[in-house]
Amino acid sequence: MKIARYLYRGHIRFGILEDGLLREIERTPFTGIHRQGRTCRLEEVELLPPVFPQKIIAVGLNYRDHAEELGMPLPEEPVLFMKPPSSLLAHGGEIVYPSMSRRVDYEAELVLVCGRECRNVSVDEASACILGYTCGNDVTARHLQARDGQWTRAKSFDTFCPLGPWIETEVDPLSLTVELRLNGEVRQSSPASNMIFSPAELLSFVSRIMTLYPGDVIMTGTPPGVGEMRPGDVVEVAVEGIGVLRNRVVAPPLPRPSTDEGRV
Repeated sequence: MKIARYLYRGHIRFGILEDGLLREIERTPFTGIHRQGRTCRLEEVELLPPVFPQKIIAVGLNYRDHAEELGMPLPEEPVLFMKPPSSLLAHGGEIVYPSMSRRVDYEAELVLVCGRECRNVSVDEASACILGYTCGNDVTARHLQARDGQWTRAKSFDTFCPLGPWIETEVDPLSLTVELRLNGEVRQSSPASNMIFSPAELLSFVSRIMTLYPGDVIMTGTPPGVGEMRPGDVVEVAVEGIGVLRNRVVAPPLPRPSTDEGRV
């Protein structure tokens, strides 16, 4: 089942996507799904990020082939960092290239969406806490990451967390392939089975650190092939069985002229 969050006639709604039609659901996916009779066509709505989480937790170096590419040992525990909700961007939105950055990279990721409040859950219990999966792009200002020695600024600019286009609830995450296309050319492609820590292991690990709430997301790491994007590029994260998240990179807006000019 594909669950979308969208803007329709001035209202934010959740709906189930079936054959190009969105069938509105009465409650959120986290409080129970009750189908309504109201429908609209996908092209009539503005897709939003499929959730608005309290927390966006991301995982570094979680693919074996990515670690091999970088010549780094496999981590013994998940390497965690966070992105702010203000970095969210919907399918079709524009990734803004920050004026202070000299290099911005794509990182295609499979993203799990938490479906219930959970704390200290076991790996065996974790799958029941996952509502479903979506596509994500952990956009990174790479040279700022190297300059700062930590990741907050490089990962946190507005528009640096595209998610979407919707949540797929009926999929085996480890059977999927995560792919990134830059201007139509495949740059990343790896089976999720190459993950060092599975989605269930990640959720269990994170839940032993912090309480997870419905709608929180965990970005599960990126495959090898991370690379640079420039203004004008179109970047697509494709996960079979889920969909394609497509965004364009744009230059930052020009600074506004000073309103103090000529004053004494």
